[in-house]
Amino acid sequence: MTKNLLKIKIPTDRLLLVPISLKYKEDIFREFTAEITYFMYPKPPEKIEETIDFIEESLVGLKDGSNLQLVVLAKESKEFLGCAGVHKLDSETPEFGIWIKKSAHGQGYGREAVTALKKWADKNIKYQYITYPVADENLSSRKIVESLGGKVAREYQEKNLSGREQHILEYRIYP
Repeated sequence: MTKNLLKIKIPTDRLLLVPISLKYKEDIFREFTAEITYFMYPKPPEKIEETIDFIEESLVGLKDGSNLQLVVLAKESKEFLGCAGVHKLDSETPEFGIWIKKSAHGQGYGREAVTALKKWADKNIKYQYITYPVADENLSSRKIVESLGGKVAREYQEKNLSGREQHILEYRIYP
């Protein structure tokens, strides 16, 4: 696999997944809200500097090939829709992550993006399985991972960074 992931572009029928960059800092800061992060481990940033730090850390991972952190754009308009990634690429069990902004929910963008990530992973990395942790209450995300053949392999309690206790289902998706 190539080490530097800064030039990756993953097109789908309606989307374009491109490497995260500081160009998207305002969009990410604005759209990564308490409502979006409700079922997630991270908490929304309080200051734009937190978003900039996240992007800069992601760029290091893209450069060294350990973390594929992408933004999800509408293919035609290039409208920012969210973020998606394959994390821990240097392990046998990488992890998917995805979020789509509130105004774009319900249009199948999350499933389309994660399906594209799965195809990319199958072509570009060797893995035993991909993990996809989901709060059990997050039915939309569960439907995405189940559509890819993901099966629950582990369950645990977790307190997210906002202090919310959640029951996590860790799905595994095999090559």
